[in-house]
Amino acid sequence: MKKAILSVTNDLTSEQRVHKVCLYLQKTGFDVTLVGRLRRKSLPVANRPYKTYRMFLLFEKSPLFYAEYNLRLFFYLLFYKSDILIANDLDTLLANYLASKLKNCKLVHDSHEYFTGVPELAGRNFVKGVWKKIERWIFPKLKHLYTVNESMAELYRNEYGVDVKVVRNFPMLKKSDSRLPKTKKELDLPEIKKIILYQGSVNVDRGLLEAVEAMQYVDYAAFLIVGDGGILREVQNKSEQLNLKEKIIFRNKVPFEELASYTFHADIGISLDKGTNINYKYSLPNKIFDYIHSGVPVLASNLPEIKKIFSKHDVGVLTENHHPEHIAEKINFMLNSPAKMQYWKANCLQAKKEFCWENEEKVLNEIYFRFI
Repeated sequence: MKKAILSVTNDLTSEQRVHKVCLYLQKTGFDVTLVGRLRRKSLPVANRPYKTYRMFLLFEKSPLFYAEYNLRLFFYLLFYKSDILIANDLDTLLANYLASKLKNCKLVHDSHEYFTGVPELAGRNFVKGVWKKIERWIFPKLKHLYTVNESMAELYRNEYGVDVKVVRNFPMLKKSDSRLPKTKKELDLPEIKKIILYQGSVNVDRGLLEAVEAMQYVDYAAFLIVGDGGILREVQNKSEQLNLKEKIIFRNKVPFEELASYTFHADIGISLDKGTNINYKYSLPNKIFDYIHSGVPVLASNLPEIKKIFSKHDVGVLTENHHPEHIAEKINFMLNSPAKMQYWKANCLQAKKEFCWENEEKVLNEIYFRFI
């Protein structure tokens, strides 16, 4: 059995895309190991049918983290048998590329975003320059590369002249399951209020501060934020400053296996990324499809890749701007339009048949079958 090692810089608990690739590779006939890191506050990894390995590092952030991680990862990859290495995002690519050359094994790169365009690198010219140099050195040499949507793929094709395939991060179609989602009471959610849900990274330019402000103008509803990130404290402070503690509910990041219960109880799912950087402008957020698969109407930013989805399937409402009053107007329109809500829910359940992981696996076949 051929061995595949996949690597990420997160702690494995909330990484749905890589989990699905691992399952696909295992089903295809690979012996799979997923490598990540163990943080001081990391949750346990749920039982997985493939092997996992998490490295505990001295540094949890800053350039020292990336340097330590890639050094540790390089030696791990070098000394463990593998036939194929899969680097997820630019921050794992250097170690994978060097190890693949020394071991003479195949390398595949899965780019989850336009890494050098993330807002966290804005204004950090030296750090961004280092990542860009790594990218410019390795990308033209890549033979097997895929990313999350056509806009991202086109950026890489134009910049490096490489063949980039597209594997969108859609959820798997749920099979019949005897397990029921947790109730609102079990999740400590208000029974009678409508739930407006945001799930995912609580980072800059996600529209979360504006969404919190918008709740001043929305009644009989609660805004539930499930996740963690760099501006979580700022979002919490905004909620307190506006005296919205009764309307805003915060939950820590949970493993994706548990996240589905929160999604199940949502009345509206929001994704309000701003197009302030190239990465967000051309993003296709995973959360949108988690909402769709749960039959939850979506309120989303009017960005190019998102607009393509809404033009094919009417699953909710797009915003025109990020003014809190405008966001509140859209939320109130959705909550006060029961017939439209039922229409959007029905469209979600139809759309998920197209926007599902099973369809994306056909592209993975084109990439990985050659290695069997």
